[in-house]
Amino acid sequence: MSYFWSLGATGVTMGVLYALMALGLTLIFSILRVINFAHGEFYMLGGYASYFILNAFTGLHPLLVIPLAGLATALLGLVFELAFLRPMHQGRIERPDEYAVLITFGLSFFLLNLALALFGPYPHRPPSFFEGTIDLGIVRLSADRLTASVMALILLGLLLLLINRTWLGKALRAVSQDKQAAAVVGINSLVMNSAAFAMGAGLAAMAGALLAPSFFVTPDVGAVPSIRSYVIIVLGGMGSIQGSILGGLLIGLVESLGVGYFPDPSRALNYKTAFGLVIFALVLLFRPRGLFGRKEA
Repeated sequence: MSYFWSLGATGVTMGVLYALMALGLTLIFSILRVINFAHGEFYMLGGYASYFILNAFTGLHPLLVIPLAGLATALLGLVFELAFLRPMHQGRIERPDEYAVLITFGLSFFLLNLALALFGPYPHRPPSFFEGTIDLGIVRLSADRLTASVMALILLGLLLLLINRTWLGKALRAVSQDKQAAAVVGINSLVMNSAAFAMGAGLAAMAGALLAPSFFVTPDVGAVPSIRSYVIIVLGGMGSIQGSILGGLLIGLVESLGVGYFPDPSRALNYKTAFGLVIFALVLLFRPRGLFGRKEA
């Protein structure tokens, strides 16, 4: 049982971080109706931002860099949305759906190759949050991963408070439900689009910064987390915040338990992503809208 609880704890700690990244993608999709194919690159930028800020300011504690990395990437996301996505929502683009796919793919390739040119293919790793492991009684967890998951929980809680308790959150929810009705009561959907894209980019970057001390940062480090995010938002229901959180936890648990109990330990890690995809396929087979998906009117 101790082995089971250890796997479960590892799955939950990773699932919370998956949920944080997927929530950024959900926020962008629910407001802008755009799948951001550069989401993994925002994750990558968060890791690099953490690394280089800590190298420039050696006196900073690594935890203090997390919001800075998120803010810097959010500003980049805001500039991109204003320059390239806003014309689409202003009706100045003839084929907006195809344009959104191409422009976000273009941003993905641009950021990936820019990082490769600037930082090279070599891995970088920021300093650890805390050294060693933490004994929780029945399980022992890496101090870095436990710290990252606790920080991710705090960020998720703050985001839920913002969405449910503030005027900005109510405005975002109104735009996600009906842009025309929101405009009638004075909510500028273009401003909400910019806010949502910046917040989504910032969440992805903070997830990258939180995981950077546990894993190396390379230009292509965001590829696998972005694929997991796409799986999670479809699994939970497109545009559903609670679905993204539950989906992230579910994928984290399934991957951890699947690897831990796979009959051939030498090959278990090779099938890690496949375990989550099996659950994804089963959920869509019996509930095509996802766990919390809504029927379109």
